[in-house]
Amino acid sequence: MGVRIWGTISESWKRFSPVEKRNMAIYILGIMLYKFGLEAFNGSVVALATNRYDELARVTNTPSITFGRVGLLTGLNQAFQCVGSILIAPLVKRYPTKNVLACAVLVFGIFSALLMIIDASTGGHFLPAGYTKDHAKNDFSYYGNYNTDGMIPIFCVCGIVYGMVELIRRVIPRDIVGGNALKLRQMDAMVHIFYEVSGTAGAFCTALVLIPRFGNNFSFIITPIFFSAASIVWFFIQESGFQKERPPRDPEDPNYLMAVVSGFWLFFESVYTGAKIIFTNRKFIWLLPGYAIALYGHRYLENGLAPAIARRYLGNSAWSQIMVGGSNLGELFGALFVFLFNDLVTTPMPWLRLDSLMLLVVWYLPFWNPPMGNVQSAWIVAATFLPISFGWAAGDVSLAAYIQASLARIESKTKNVSALGAVMAFLYCTYIVIYAITSPLLGTYIDNVSNSNNQDIRPAITNVAGVQFTIIFVLVMTSTFVPKGAFAFNPKLLNDEMLDEDIIDDGLSALDEMSIKHKDEYELQDSHTSSSDGHHRSERASV
Repeated sequence: MGVRIWGTISESWKRFSPVEKRNMAIYILGIMLYKFGLEAFNGSVVALATNRYDELARVTNTPSITFGRVGLLTGLNQAFQCVGSILIAPLVKRYPTKNVLACAVLVFGIFSALLMIIDASTGGHFLPAGYTKDHAKNDFSYYGNYNTDGMIPIFCVCGIVYGMVELIRRVIPRDIVGGNALKLRQMDAMVHIFYEVSGTAGAFCTALVLIPRFGNNFSFIITPIFFSAASIVWFFIQESGFQKERPPRDPEDPNYLMAVVSGFWLFFESVYTGAKIIFTNRKFIWLLPGYAIALYGHRYLENGLAPAIARRYLGNSAWSQIMVGGSNLGELFGALFVFLFNDLVTTPMPWLRLDSLMLLVVWYLPFWNPPMGNVQSAWIVAATFLPISFGWAAGDVSLAAYIQASLARIESKTKNVSALGAVMAFLYCTYIVIYAITSPLLGTYIDNVSNSNNQDIRPAITNVAGVQFTIIFVLVMTSTFVPKGAFAFNPKLLNDEMLDEDIIDDGLSALDEMSIKHKDEYELQDSHTSSSDGHHRSERASV
């Protein structure tokens, strides 16, 4: 296996030019720094909010609103990601993608520090040395004394920048290696492998080292540092010839304030453009369930189910990061499999079907009754999350490459906004809207069941996990049979498109360019022949 991995890596690496290799190495280093800091931030904030709302219910002797509020917190964060992701479409059309990415993650780092500043300024401090002995008593006196709802607007602002960064991650590979689907699958797989190596390490480090050492309120102290480092690294990416030449800046361009106002129009134009491309073509309409709904299921697994299982099943909110670590490890293996079998599985369909089937694993959760306070149970959940995320990551990597390659061929047909940016923004926003609506509603439902059943949430898990994920399974599986040529178990082509060639210009592949060249040569030769025949006929007529 190790020989196969190394041989595949070596062979794949030869396909890239020296500039592409350099840019990929820089991008991967930056993405690993970003992912490690992101896991520390997201995991710590969700665990912090869960503990603070539980503490509020205990002190005030009122029914728990924990998961309704945590759902609102994460749901609004996702909703504001929608705004950030839409703003990327016009930005990447105007400015170098790597500059937008570097600036966005730097701003993200600044805002991620706000919660620690607020906590420290209201009396919060690092976790006391003897806290672990009293953990069962849920003593959170070392937290800062501020209204927990104040976390929501800060997390919303972070969501804007988070959405920008997450969408650019799905756009920038095309700028680095062009529109060749084979190269894109290889790059996306390699990036995802290193991304999940860092994510798995970050999740386990947060649960097992940072939170026990610093507490939920300061365990993401590394986030601003890692984000700043990632921003600096990404500035060194060299622009390639695949990026379209941007128009020179007009001295009469509107100022920043007017640009922000016009951004509202571009927001709706991006949504409209992406929706039009998706809904007017059979080639793309299946991406809505195949990408957006599948992504929603994956996010709810990590941000909705994991915190509820960790807090109500096991009694320790920090252990949700162990579960997320298992999920990230599954994503690592999924991306690795796509990388190894890149030449054998040339479309996303087999991976998406595997993704949908793996969702049914969650049906064991409503019937599981682990002992409270046992960390081994958290590792069991992590192990069961692994195959679910394996399927999702394999489908996501392959699907992202397919979207990038397909839309690179119609990029010149859209105005004002990038076709790729608009479609990815629409899909990403669709997932976010679904999550923003369902997350607080399902969280409130879990709270109601918990309050009515002495904190036993198994009846709720039956619906929010088993029933919901079965519906997602049906939608995603059905979508894999929509494209032309997708009924095969492992289709070689979708919609009769050859995507494994480089884009030359204006959406033409190398094969297209060669065909046009040969056609022109043939027509030129034919015209010479016709001219010569006409000349000979004239001579014969004169004779």
